[in-house]
Amino acid sequence: MSTPNLALPLLAAAQAQKHVTVNEALALLDGLVQLSVKNRDLAAPPVSPVEGECFIVAAGGTGAWAGWDGDVALFTGGAWVRLIPQEGWRVWIEDEGALVVRVGGAWLALDAALNLLVRGPAVEVARGPSGAAIGMHVVEELLSGLTGASVISTIAIPDRAIVLAVSTRTVAAVLGATSWDCGIAGEPAKFGGSLGVAAGSTNVGVIGPQAFYAPTPIVLTANGGSFTGGDVRIAIQYLLPTAPAA
Repeated sequence: MSTPNLALPLLAAAQAQKHVTVNEALALLDGLVQLSVKNRDLAAPPVSPVEGECFIVAAGGTGAWAGWDGDVALFTGGAWVRLIPQEGWRVWIEDEGALVVRVGGAWLALDAALNLLVRGPAVEVARGPSGAAIGMHVVEELLSGLTGASVISTIAIPDRAIVLAVSTRTVAAVLGATSWDCGIAGEPAKFGGSLGVAAGSTNVGVIGPQAFYAPTPIVLTANGGSFTGGDVRIAIQYLLPTAPAA
């Protein structure tokens, strides 16, 4: 007899050596409560496991882990114990620094399981049943050692992007120019004109929004003379839709 959720062994009426069953249940609880595993990359048990260590068994489990794919392997009492995960179990993956959730027989990242948005340079905010999606993106570049009448960025506004803004910060004082503009070819001040040359000057060049139909780099243009030095960090902030996958 065992409990329905965690499969903890139950004492039988008038059972002899009750401590054996109780200790087995405590060992299982010790592994299950606040469950944390070393990793989920191994298909075979490690050669020298440490008492109390847990792993999520990778596909193709072998040896003592044969047939345990996706299950939790707990080393306790000098032997491996199989913990069969139930729907909704949450496990911390130590080597990834990530929390995963058991959903539909698979381990999903917390954001995927709960449809959360995760902070990052590229975040998908909506996805249709056939794979059509839209993402929010921020790409940055430090343009250092500015020189000449204008400087063109390496990063570019992507094809089909809907740009919300291009923002800038003067990281090191701009030399040789009295001010500068931020834009694109043919529209030099599209994202801001007569911007500050002093270190710490910032600008958030909000537009439209506007769609672009070809990769388009950012251009910094010097006013009152050519650039002879200085560093400027730029950031392109945009939406990017994608077509259905099928």
